[in-house]
Amino acid sequence: MMEAIILAGGMGTRLNKAIADIPKPMAPVNDKPFLFYLLNWIKNYPIEKIILSTGYRAESIFEYFGSSFEYIPLEYVTEEKPLGTGGAVIKALESTRGINILILNGDTWFPINLNEFYTFHLKNNNVFSIALKRMKKFSRYGSVECAGSTITGFNEKKQCEEGLINGGIYLVNRSFFKSRKFPEVFSLEKEILVREAGTSVLKGVVFDDPFLDIGIPDDYHRAGSFMKTK
Repeated sequence: MMEAIILAGGMGTRLNKAIADIPKPMAPVNDKPFLFYLLNWIKNYPIEKIILSTGYRAESIFEYFGSSFEYIPLEYVTEEKPLGTGGAVIKALESTRGINILILNGDTWFPINLNEFYTFHLKNNNVFSIALKRMKKFSRYGSVECAGSTITGFNEKKQCEEGLINGGIYLVNRSFFKSRKFPEVFSLEKEILVREAGTSVLKGVVFDDPFLDIGIPDDYHRAGSFMKTK
């Protein structure tokens, strides 16, 4: 059984013209919040409970989903001030008790096989595993460098003909956080991923599932047709 943290505190600043006054994960897609699709996907796996890390307009998420989703308990951890993705994870971890915690971005759709991801993480005794996606002809995302399964670097955004990107899904052994000190406010991507790249701590596995990030209007507007078949 896994515990999952979903980072659902984003304001959706770049989506202001598309959505108004709601958290980004609550952006409507085919008359349902984007977050609904994430929950509907992970409910098919052995998830013990889901912690929703919320911030902006947190009450709108609770009002819609309440305290459970398909019998999976939902717990809410709300930032009183913006903590960054790293600070949000540290705060949400206080509501978990397991050894290996699943962490997901609340604004990306990457419906991988979580059982396979969990097996990869445990079989290799990983401390920090990242689900990767192979992309072609992209410039919106930074690329990820690997040597075998070890992540050796993260490149800045630029035009790439082909490469791997961070899919925004992680499995982390809680010992990783216990053995390090972090500031109250920090970025998971900059302060953990970039700094740990090349140290043998970060391990990646590639999945071929569809990937969508609703962070910009063009991709958000694609979500309607994209999700119809999901």
